[in-house]
Amino acid sequence: MPISNIPRTATADDAPDLSRTLALAFDDDPMMCWFFPEPPSREAALTRYFATLFTRQYVHHGVCERTEAAAAFWVEPEAQAKAVPDAETIQELQNLLGDRAGLFRDAVETAARHTPQEPHWSLALIGADPAAQGQGHGARLLRSGLAKADAAGQPVYLESSKASNLPVYEHFGFAVREELQLPGDGGPKLWGMWREPRG
Repeated sequence: MPISNIPRTATADDAPDLSRTLALAFDDDPMMCWFFPEPPSREAALTRYFATLFTRQYVHHGVCERTEAAAAFWVEPEAQAKAVPDAETIQELQNLLGDRAGLFRDAVETAARHTPQEPHWSLALIGADPAAQGQGHGARLLRSGLAKADAAGQPVYLESSKASNLPVYEHFGFAVREELQLPGDGGPKLWGMWREPRG
């Protein structure tokens, strides 16, 4: 029997389950593989990484939704400044990243310089457990968040480092706005994508 793909609000209590789901979803993501290059320890490191971002940042300043096998974190225009990690969160992430912390900092700063200045919703991240792909989890979460942005009359911006995801986002009305080469040895490409609101 398929597990439920109906979106619901994610709370701090969801952190352990949600973080593991995202770790599985991002295990082959080029940027996450660059930050966490050791396959044996990647799942555990990603679980801690997403738990930190969720519990310290997005659950307080974002619109966080989940299904039984996927999660999405959105940030509304008025919350963009608050959704930036504070010094304590940055320190926690740097401790987790170890010798990759410098690459992480440079990548975040590069991406931030290219973030659109006009008011918009951000799709900070979305991911589904690979075991449940094809069951509509990601699509339901995308539609849910996009409906909220459309109701507010706001465009949406996202960044992806996985080329195979671009057609999926294009299907939902996004278009590539910019292609960035992240700094550092072997840094991945990052595509900034934009979607105008729909009435």
